[in-house]
Amino acid sequence: MTVLQKKSDNPIAHLTPEDVEQIGVELDAIRQDVLDERGERDAAYIRTVIKAQRSLELGSRAVLLASMFPPAWFVGTAGLAVAKIIENMEIGHNVMHGQWDWMRDPKIHSTTWEWDNASPADQWKHSHNELHHTYTNVIGKDNDLGYGIMRVDEDQRWVPFYLAQPLWNFINACFFEYGIAAYDLELGKNLRSQKRRQSPEFKARARQTLGKIRQQVTKDYVLHPLLSGPSALHTLTANFTANLVRNLWTHSVIMCGHFPEGVETFERRSITGETRGEWYLRQMLGSANISGSKAMHFMTGNLSHQVEHHLFPDLPSNRYAEIAPRVKALFDKYELTYVTGSLPRQVGSAWTKVIRLSLPNDLAGNARSKVVEGVRRLLPGSGTAAPRPSYDAAA
Repeated sequence: MTVLQKKSDNPIAHLTPEDVEQIGVELDAIRQDVLDERGERDAAYIRTVIKAQRSLELGSRAVLLASMFPPAWFVGTAGLAVAKIIENMEIGHNVMHGQWDWMRDPKIHSTTWEWDNASPADQWKHSHNELHHTYTNVIGKDNDLGYGIMRVDEDQRWVPFYLAQPLWNFINACFFEYGIAAYDLELGKNLRSQKRRQSPEFKARARQTLGKIRQQVTKDYVLHPLLSGPSALHTLTANFTANLVRNLWTHSVIMCGHFPEGVETFERRSITGETRGEWYLRQMLGSANISGSKAMHFMTGNLSHQVEHHLFPDLPSNRYAEIAPRVKALFDKYELTYVTGSLPRQVGSAWTKVIRLSLPNDLAGNARSKVVEGVRRLLPGSGTAAPRPSYDAAA
């Protein structure tokens, strides 16, 4: 059975092994329904999104040729930031997941897509698709959980380094694409070991990453500013601002899907002999959604439906909103908490948790409460997820 980190209130204590496997059967049925219906409507969707994104980026960069004029700077920067967000989240992330491979279009395929990001596509696919989605929220196995720089559960041993994790998290948010590149490269682990650091494999991957970063920096901070002529400096700041906005937005969406209160973490032994039903259950408990408008869902790459994405990472992203009510009904049927909330609430909840876990567990309760309450005042709507139902031993 799936093993949670040590919890006094176990949200799955009422489930039998038969219940867990039946959850898997019912989720498989939802997935198969989408596979059976998948077709031209979905293909038309992604092609339309790609065309619109490219037009928006091209138009925004054209406007920035006159970025010395403040209106052009603001319009061009806003358009470029939105274009970069769409490319990274609704297109790049989802194409590289293989959500559109069934179209057999070599231009929209996980094996050929290279995104507008500092991390090379093949390194990201390994760390994200192969590792994160296999070991979702397993402490010590899923490096997406805290990116190796944060304490993510009370059962993790506290060290003074964690006092600064709110600062590390903020810096990571501002330069998120480079943080992801370092994380995909497993930079910390490789640099700590001389043997790893000098291995031909690491050196080749490092050269690949540095080459991709050089390409991105040249495009945004050299080539396009130079093309702007007298507006070069303004275009450079516009590109920097657009990248900053994209990084902060992406980081916030990822945090909301993985880190709010109510999202569970798991022990390493939870994956030993794990059945398909147990894997599904781990995705259900280890994810959180963001409620909002269709525009908000689109701008998150539909990762506002993180529960559905973790359950079905290879289904077309435009289908997540359609299947979400069926998934939610399954949570209700088996008395599990479907963690969801507005963007401000989930961002606030995630940051409250970051700060709470930066402190030692035995810190005086009064001081700890004051820190957390201070964060909640700074981040309106940062309440925790809806309380889980309580189950006694006889349930």
